[in-house]
Amino acid sequence: MQTGFISVPFKAESGLSQIDGMGKFSSAGIVLEFESKLFGLIKNGVQEARIPVADILDIKFRKGFIKIGAKIEIRLKSFTQLSQLPNKDGKLSLKIRRDDFDRAREAVERIQRAQLQEQSELPPTHTPVSRLFDESEDETKQLGESNKQ
Repeated sequence: MQTGFISVPFKAESGLSQIDGMGKFSSAGIVLEFESKLFGLIKNGVQEARIPVADILDIKFRKGFIKIGAKIEIRLKSFTQLSQLPNKDGKLSLKIRRDDFDRAREAVERIQRAQLQEQSELPPTHTPVSRLFDESEDETKQLGESNKQ
């Protein structure tokens, strides 16, 4: 597992608020530090949100056009946690500056690798008991019948 984190500055919008922030991406998850400004003027103070890899449904890097308009889209497994973050249409959409394009792409790849590793470490799914037994009970012989033949 890789240590350390990759910092990626971002911008986002949530309703009438504009958000400026810094995302710290590591193999353990994402830490978002952000400040929202109502109408771009009234500051709401710096907030922090931690998103473990296990809580991320999926994460995608959208390239934009010639590195302009790139963004990181994150969907979470819990709507409760999502409602506390700057979201739109059920996902976090972090707009990335052109200068941070490569860093953002690398950060998303790190989270995706961590998700794959976490899934591979999970125990195998259990087979339901009903699937262990098939419907061939008619062919089963009684214990005493095998001795008679």
